[in-house]
Amino acid sequence: MISVQQALHIIDTTLVAHHIKEVNIAKSLGYILAEDISAPINMPSFRQSAMDGYAIIWSEDSYYKITEESKAGEAKQITLQPLEAVRIFTGAKVPETADTVVMQEHVVRDGNTISITKMPRQGANVRPIGEQVHAGELVLKKGTRLNEAAIGFLAGLGISTIAIYKSPKVSVLVTGNELQQHGKPLKEGAIYESNSVMLRMALHRFGIKKVKTFTAKDTLKATKKAIKKALDYGDFLLISGGISVGDYDFVKEALDLNHVDELFYKINQKPGKPLWFGKKDQQFVFALPGNPASALTCFYVYVLPLLKKYAAYPDYHLPRAQAKLHSEFKNTTGKTLFLKAYCKNGSVSVLPSQQSSMLNTFATSNVLVTIPEDVTYLEPQEQVTCIQLDGYGN
Repeated sequence: MISVQQALHIIDTTLVAHHIKEVNIAKSLGYILAEDISAPINMPSFRQSAMDGYAIIWSEDSYYKITEESKAGEAKQITLQPLEAVRIFTGAKVPETADTVVMQEHVVRDGNTISITKMPRQGANVRPIGEQVHAGELVLKKGTRLNEAAIGFLAGLGISTIAIYKSPKVSVLVTGNELQQHGKPLKEGAIYESNSVMLRMALHRFGIKKVKTFTAKDTLKATKKAIKKALDYGDFLLISGGISVGDYDFVKEALDLNHVDELFYKINQKPGKPLWFGKKDQQFVFALPGNPASALTCFYVYVLPLLKKYAAYPDYHLPRAQAKLHSEFKNTTGKTLFLKAYCKNGSVSVLPSQQSSMLNTFATSNVLVTIPEDVTYLEPQEQVTCIQLDGYGN
């Protein structure tokens, strides 16, 4: 059995091969950019009006004659003379000789003449060529996480396809004779299978859509066969259950038979002690505990960081923050604890129902409080480390 720090070190030092693909920008949300992007054009590519109003050659005079109109999308070549004005709209091309746009709110119009009630500074409300970026300028660096603003920016530059780092395909394998699919009356002695749905949703939240679920009964033959099929599909395999040392736990042996190399097994932590992690060529396998809260805790702490690392996220661990413990806490286990908790305004409260089978309080928690194995007692208002669960993924 290893410590949490040792297990995280193995995750951090595990080498992953990145895979790149070209995608339409509309399908790039949440991915990591795999190339530097330079602007192919100036933005804007012509002098634009920032307001609805009147384009003029600035002077101290207040009266101007309207001679033309410039709408957004038109490419008129308009030459303006002193004391002339062009009716203009937001985004429209500013006439070549005009240097200022007066807001329509600061103008009184009488037929084809305007009187300016508030003269702006010279150059006001005119967006110069390249105000945002110039052609050839580096606009997004390789390694940038693509959010809606970045994608909109690329679209504004006329860029339609980009290179991104691929996210992994993931197999989810659930084991257990007692499991029953939800949606039907529960049979006596059975429990509803929830881990596959939970893990799929966690993966979808991160942006991983290519997920396939497999099942296996509690026999060595069935488990070995299911693992082989799951490995044929995914870059990652997440197994739920069957990794402890019971008479009907065959996952570890079946992984050996499928030539998956063990990197660690069992961590001095609660929940999630029997976590198994291994590798076959460039495929990664996590055998998670069957208890739902244990499985989800291990997903947040160990699985998600490696998934994000595979997708080239520069910061692949969930963010940590310090908060003050609301009440005292005793750790008599000698293990590192990951406690479901709720944090607000810098104060964190450990929630009830910390048992590894219970998801009810996990559903209302927003952090996992980490209590190191060598800490036995914490007083109220002591600082603790919180793994932040809100805000990850897309």
